[in-house]
Amino acid sequence: MRRFHKPTMMVAAALCAFFLGGAALSAQNWPQWRGPNRDGAIPGLSEPTAWPEQLKQKWQVKVGIGHASPLLVDKRVYVLARQGEEEVVAAFEFATGKQVWRDAYPAPYTMNSAAIAHGKGPKSTPLVHGGKLFTLGISGILSCYDAVSGKLAWRRAFSGEFKTTSPDFGAATSPIADGNRVLVHVGGNGSGALIAFDVESGKTVWAWTGEGPAYASPIIVTLAGSRQVVTQSQQRLIGLSAADGKLLWSIPFTTSYDQNTITPLLFKDILIFSGLEKGVIAIRVIQDAGQWRTEKAWENPGVSFYMSNPVLNGAVLFGMSTRNKGQFVALDAATGKTLWSSAGRAGENAAVLTAGDKLFLLTTDAELIVAKVNGAAFEQVRRYTVAKSPTWAQPVIAEKTILVKDAEMLTSWGIE
Repeated sequence: MRRFHKPTMMVAAALCAFFLGGAALSAQNWPQWRGPNRDGAIPGLSEPTAWPEQLKQKWQVKVGIGHASPLLVDKRVYVLARQGEEEVVAAFEFATGKQVWRDAYPAPYTMNSAAIAHGKGPKSTPLVHGGKLFTLGISGILSCYDAVSGKLAWRRAFSGEFKTTSPDFGAATSPIADGNRVLVHVGGNGSGALIAFDVESGKTVWAWTGEGPAYASPIIVTLAGSRQVVTQSQQRLIGLSAADGKLLWSIPFTTSYDQNTITPLLFKDILIFSGLEKGVIAIRVIQDAGQWRTEKAWENPGVSFYMSNPVLNGAVLFGMSTRNKGQFVALDAATGKTLWSSAGRAGENAAVLTAGDKLFLLTTDAELIVAKVNGAAFEQVRRYTVAKSPTWAQPVIAEKTILVKDAEMLTSWGIE
């Protein structure tokens, strides 16, 4: 995902996935940000009897710079990246890395001086839905392609519609599908809209224009009997009606440098979210006689998620806190109580995924850690080096393979 400035400039959290092993896993699609269910959970993991000492490189291709995560759908890998002054959208064969199709369009972009070292690559993870591929470039260019042929179906750039077409550190929110609509928060600081676009035509179905986008991505959940789009906007946590975009409720929420970045998580009837130096917060959304309100379920000020999105495994929340220069943590999802914290200096950031009784953590130092799901202590099983440059993008898993996007390269690693 995405990279920004902070006390240390970071990219959005991306999570690591790992598959494995002995029993075969049916072909698995990874069609959007944070995986099939948009929550960092990997369905259907089949573990090997023993994790291998090393991973085997199957293929590697140079795709361009950027932090957008790759996708895998129907044996094709889709990538959004930057090459020179163009943004490039490409599809590759999953088995071989052979390029199937490629499109490029001009996308000049001037990086914010506070984050210039991080490059001008796109940060928003694409979406495959209904045979179409949707991409959002760093300057806010939204495109729709036929996923099989690569033919451009429609494109919207929003120039002149808002004060700016992307926030200070570039567009990073990832599209989400809802039936025959695709939802994207577009625009920039002080001016923007969360818009539902018609999948076929790109026309606006509804738009909430209350605030510009942050760097978090929306989810769609049912709360108090209502299907809602929930996300962090520039200065709030909001819930919109999925049917018409009407604002149902909101909570003021800001962080240093206006960097709301965490994709909310739903645990039973509570929403969990966080922000830089803001602790971790859980709320309940309540409807009384047609009026919407929220109440705080719990708060843990001792843990702070910034670019690293946490995951739920059962009733435990796992993630990487910014405290102590990066430490892995486990929280009781029902109460917010810290169950354990690992030693500090674990890294600048980490992508976190979970499946079965395992956690998968990919640090920005390109170290992939396989750990046990344990509510009592951090328990590492294996550690692998998976790249020679920083890894911020979310990896993908399928059929004894893990796909890793580093600064410029896409690599297919086998577990055999």
